[in-house]
Amino acid sequence: MSREGAEPKPEPSGGPSIDWEHRKLYDDVIQAIYALPEEFETSLHISDFRATDIFTLNTALGASIEDSVVRGLNRLREVWDADGKYAVYRFERQSQAFPDVRLVTEVPDKEPCLMGIELKGWFAMSKEGEPTFRYQVTPRVCADADLLVVFPWVLSDVVAGAPKLLNPFLTEARYAAELRNWYWRDMRIRNGGNPGITLAKHQTPYPSTKVDQCSDRADVDGGGNFGRVARYGLMSDWIRSIAQQHVSGIPVIAWLSFFKLFSDKADLDQITDTIESELHKFVAEDDTRRESLADAFARIVSMLKGESLEE
Repeated sequence: MSREGAEPKPEPSGGPSIDWEHRKLYDDVIQAIYALPEEFETSLHISDFRATDIFTLNTALGASIEDSVVRGLNRLREVWDADGKYAVYRFERQSQAFPDVRLVTEVPDKEPCLMGIELKGWFAMSKEGEPTFRYQVTPRVCADADLLVVFPWVLSDVVAGAPKLLNPFLTEARYAAELRNWYWRDMRIRNGGNPGITLAKHQTPYPSTKVDQCSDRADVDGGGNFGRVARYGLMSDWIRSIAQQHVSGIPVIAWLSFFKLFSDKADLDQITDTIESELHKFVAEDDTRRESLADAFARIVSMLKGESLEE
């Protein structure tokens, strides 16, 4: 039940006007984003990596993977610019600006930036089980065509190999910012807290740098939770869907539960004893996948004991 006089919950706008001259470009870029996991290429390759360090990967590789995503979008030009109308434009990552990926050109007499993507990478086997980035940009700094995109990734061989993209999360950048502020105010009022938000000084799209003047700030935020996108329901369904995607034939959520056993520094014998109960959480007793899951877990245990996986 909504409170009397409560601020209405924001809704997506549907993107820029259908009459906008670049609307087809906007729609085609979205198609390219969804197509990217199948076409993604990177020179990154991880080997000789300890499975016990699996949760450090997001910090170690996040920026490099985001760079590879931008290169991938430019390689998919035939998807978002099939007729060559935007040949002088390219996606460019500017890590200290908002949005941090922009479709830009330096050609005189051309609009310098047509749209932007605030790009986030998320290692899908991170310990938290959800993206932890903070999104604090003020709504009005988001142009109509700007997007917030989160690309989850895993390693092709779980604890080794090349980064592999999973299905992305995509939403309107302004809507995500509006919903964040609405959620914060609503949640704080319901809990008897201070709902105040100090809006950013900068209120127009495409600031030159990502500095404090384009970020909103909660007046009271002792836990540092303002801007935690995963906390206000925007991507809950998507996070659950990623948890069920298979990597090497095993659901992400099963791998994550397994790695958490090691992160707690449990004794290997203790871990082995726990595996049986963990299996029951993900597959039924009579499901043939249970055997595959047990085998996969056993291989990781062998690796941690220093045994060869080639046997």
